[in-house]
Amino acid sequence: MSVESIDNQALAFAALAQCAKLANDVARHGVIDNDQWQVCVASLVCTNPESVMDIYDPVADLSSGLDTLIKQLSDSGEGRSIEITKYIAGVVSLSRKLMRNDNAMAMMSQRIDQVKRQLHHFTINDDAVISNFASIYSDIVSPLGAKINVTGTPTHLQQLLNQKKIRTLLLAGVRAAILWQQVGGKRRHLFFSRKAYVKSAKQQLTQF
Repeated sequence: MSVESIDNQALAFAALAQCAKLANDVARHGVIDNDQWQVCVASLVCTNPESVMDIYDPVADLSSGLDTLIKQLSDSGEGRSIEITKYIAGVVSLSRKLMRNDNAMAMMSQRIDQVKRQLHHFTINDDAVISNFASIYSDIVSPLGAKINVTGTPTHLQQLLNQKKIRTLLLAGVRAAILWQQVGGKRRHLFFSRKAYVKSAKQQLTQF
């Protein structure tokens, strides 16, 4: 694979990793970095991009995802999270089922268009917008496969807004997983191209 192809795949996978990490952070701690959250969620309404970098702007806000990619895929396993691994695997599985379901893709596109119209009146961080993203995940994406059980601190998981944020992040993760596959990413690359992904992520981190 070309360096550009590896870089695009690594960046898209880093976005997925960041969504999984943030979902884990919400579940365990109830708080997340707003810039990291926003770059993930904003990707959901970027429907006609010319490049991966167009979707995740500024790319510097994916630094946590690039760092998570390195921890998850490095041979040493240092800092690797079982929970994040589980969420990534679940999201990739859902994304593959979604891509094969034309009706679900069409319904999701319609619902995303509704959110884009809603953004004429609200910000992307507004509770009403988060609720709509969460319902897209619950209504369309989640029923396609095995339920992703996010574990964490009960007091945080019981809060309705946190539940909606987690579903929104899983939806953004599905978007990133689809993008990863569109730029050539395959599950076997997570084994056979791990070192190339880690090298690319480290190089991209030095640019921020």
